[in-house]
Amino acid sequence: MFDAVKVKDACVRWIRDFFEKNGKGCNAVVGISGGKDSSVVAALCVEALGRDRVIGVLMPNGVQADIDSAKLLVEHLGIRHYIVNIKDAVDGVVKNIPFELSEQSRQNLPPRIRMSTLYAVSQSNNGRVANTCNLSEDWVGYSTRYGDSVGDFSPCSNLTVQEVKAIGRILGLPAVLVDKVPTDGLCGKTDEDNLGFTYAELDRYIREGKIDDPAKKENIDRRHKNNLFKLQLMPAFDLGDLI
Repeated sequence: MFDAVKVKDACVRWIRDFFEKNGKGCNAVVGISGGKDSSVVAALCVEALGRDRVIGVLMPNGVQADIDSAKLLVEHLGIRHYIVNIKDAVDGVVKNIPFELSEQSRQNLPPRIRMSTLYAVSQSNNGRVANTCNLSEDWVGYSTRYGDSVGDFSPCSNLTVQEVKAIGRILGLPAVLVDKVPTDGLCGKTDEDNLGFTYAELDRYIREGKIDDPAKKENIDRRHKNNLFKLQLMPAFDLGDLI
């Protein structure tokens, strides 16, 4: 049985320990989308470090339909925040590349620019960038490599979607943020529409190894295998005994 209080408290201690060892006195910099993951990570950082050491960064690409959710989160936590519209940067890259970008390239460009923005904010504000991914999304490669998949520390990458939600409730976050239907932020569809299975089904498969639909099992296994490279360190040539 998942004990949300016990896990939350342990994660808060882990964040404090990370900053003690890897940036004593530094600030946590969190990209705020208004969804459950960034909300929970930001709230964990506030409990661990205090609101004065947490900086939220809202990064719409032009007009963001759900930016009010992101604003609600930073207001609820009372943290310092910046709004950086990345549209000009995205458009500038697209305009200056001398060929037609693939649709996948277009969809993954904004997350990568957002991560560059987070590191610019972090480096200028004595910060460490929080990764906001969860285990369920990572399991099936539902993140952008060198975009939202990276960071300096990752509080929730070993927690499933259901577990992240449970911690969000323990933290007292507004239900509208915890239970918000997740979308990819890229093509406008919900995560579950894109994936072909629900997070509840995926989480049960991850934790219990059980799934009722063989086709969905095959889908999950295929995605997991094809995207394992995203979770591994970059391969490096090993000289071995050559020198």
